[in-house]
Amino acid sequence: GIISMAFQIHKNDKINTQWWILILGLIIMTAKFYAFYLTKSNTILSDALESIVNIIAGSLGLYSLYLSSKPRDFDHPYGHGKVEFITSAIEGTMIIVAGLMIIYKSIYSFIHPHAIQELGIGIILIAFSGIINYLLGSVAIKKGKKKNSLALESSGVHLKTDAYTTLGILLGLLVIYFTKME
Repeated sequence: GIISMAFQIHKNDKINTQWWILILGLIIMTAKFYAFYLTKSNTILSDALESIVNIIAGSLGLYSLYLSSKPRDFDHPYGHGKVEFITSAIEGTMIIVAGLMIIYKSIYSFIHPHAIQELGIGIILIAFSGIINYLLGSVAIKKGKKKNSLALESSGVHLKTDAYTTLGILLGLLVIYFTKME
């Protein structure tokens, strides 16, 4: 289970990378929800909600890497590597669901607008989270290609996609901040 996965960190670079993705994902999610708490911005809330998907996907990725690292056995004579394909498909589906949630929340916010507060610190927190997601995604893709790990590559693509959506959100927040149009 979880304890045996933790003890494998020093032996398996793929699992180690995925642990970092999960840990930093929790920190980023916390920063995004704090930014929402300060600003009351529905745009930031939608970005924070997408971070929940990152945590679930990161957890699934970690578990799939743990399973795929197990040696061949009677039930799996070719190994356990195919579990990474399943996890990647689930992660892709979760990205689509998160996108639909963000679209819904955007339409709702357009119909029912409200004032935004403390936008300066919110912008800083969102910018920080986007940069970390992009860098972490780049590392995951590079290691995934090097180690032939579809789970790491899909985690990296997911994180970079999240960074791009965060950039779009950041640009919108900057327009609001500088024009004072709330």
